[in-house]
Amino acid sequence: MMEEIVYLNGSLIPRSQALISVYDHGFLYGYGLFETMRAYKGKVFLLDRHLTRLQSSARAIRLDLDASFADIDLGKACTDTLKANGLREARLRLTVSRGEADSFASPGITCKPTVLVTARSYSAMPEEIYNKGYRVGISSFGRYSRSILSGHKSTNFLNSILAKMEAETSGLDEALLLNENGCFTEGSISNIFFITSDSGLATPSLQSGILSGITRMVVMELAGSNGINVTEKDIKSGELINFKEAFLTNSVMEIMPLVEVRESTGKTITIGSGKPGSLTKRLMAAYKNLVERETG
Repeated sequence: MMEEIVYLNGSLIPRSQALISVYDHGFLYGYGLFETMRAYKGKVFLLDRHLTRLQSSARAIRLDLDASFADIDLGKACTDTLKANGLREARLRLTVSRGEADSFASPGITCKPTVLVTARSYSAMPEEIYNKGYRVGISSFGRYSRSILSGHKSTNFLNSILAKMEAETSGLDEALLLNENGCFTEGSISNIFFITSDSGLATPSLQSGILSGITRMVVMELAGSNGINVTEKDIKSGELINFKEAFLTNSVMEIMPLVEVRESTGKTITIGSGKPGSLTKRLMAAYKNLVERETG
């Protein structure tokens, strides 16, 4: 069996030969960014959007990709890693850290960032999971709307990991995090949408403390092209009983129906009928059609 091939700092090498410095600021301080992508039929879906978001976040955290990677094509690094592993259906991760430096992460220190791409085979979750929908809980961990970590896909991911672990320990599929104002933000690894009584979409705004998810943006575009109104706003947990449907989004699972929310008190709120709704299914089909057009 062929050993997994990874891309590290300009080279495709066997995973067993991939070494990163013990002084890398990604390891020491969580100073880095990552993008998780899905490949269909040997093509990375929405690769340009992921790279654009990475570059925008890099500027925000003072990680100069343009100067540091003048000789590295990040998009080609992703596609080359996919091909090197002979994969068509895959999950890719592009990770960029600030790189090696002996001293603390002072802005005045020039570092050469570390760039790592991994690609592994991925099969979509069974259809019965989508037909059943996710059960989630409101996490005891929260988001702070003014934190720089909330708006960027940072390698400092501990808050989300702890929230996800808490949910799984409780037998739930995902965790929903509230901000300091008691408003919904997002899941530990997903964005969230609610469907209102007038069949429009409501989703937490970027200002609430969320990541601008790639799939989130695509869903909003698909909704608009299908005549579905989308509102970005503050959403309190007490509003759950008012929603007909809900769903979660991310690049790997695409659109996942949400049928049940367990509050911090232990009370369970059923969303709508407790089954994936018609508008959710309509958007799921539209998303799959887009994937087919882009990768087919």
